Amino acid sequence: MPANPIAPWPRLARGAAGFPVRPLQYLLAAHGHHVAVDGIFGRETENAVEALQRRTALVPDGIVGAQTWPELVVRVKRGSRGDGVRAVQEVIRFHHQSDTPLRVADGFFGPHTEAWVRGFQRAVGTTPDGIVGPTTWRALVSGMLSG
Repeated sequence: MPANPIAPWPRLARGAAGFPVRPLQYLLAAHGHHVAVDGIFGRETENAVEALQRRTALVPDGIVGAQTWPELVVRVKRGSRGDGVRAVQEVIRFHHQSDTPLRVADGFFGPHTEAWVRGFQRAVGTTPDGIVGPTTWRALVSGMLSG
């Protein structure tokens, strides 16, 4: 077993607030859903989750868990732009661990975002390639390192 096994996907439903609701909302926006990024899992966010679930042939229950997260996350890396990058940058802000001049949630995956991602990947025991794919996303939204 690895020294730092990746935590399971978090389970989010209507009424949730705080982390990782804002990254979830940015990811919904990355899939074309118009939701307020306010950190509150309200009816608008639930509707967007249900729409994504219907589109991906999941049960449209409005709950974001182990089956929905993989359909929601988007692969981002240096040079990427948009709401998927903003979701990563929102996690950086949550962790308050950026000692680089990152303009949080600017939507551009530049060298500072990449450096933070690589450091995070090293800290959780995954390959520090700077690419945010499913394994890194799971570690990011599960709140690893926040304790």
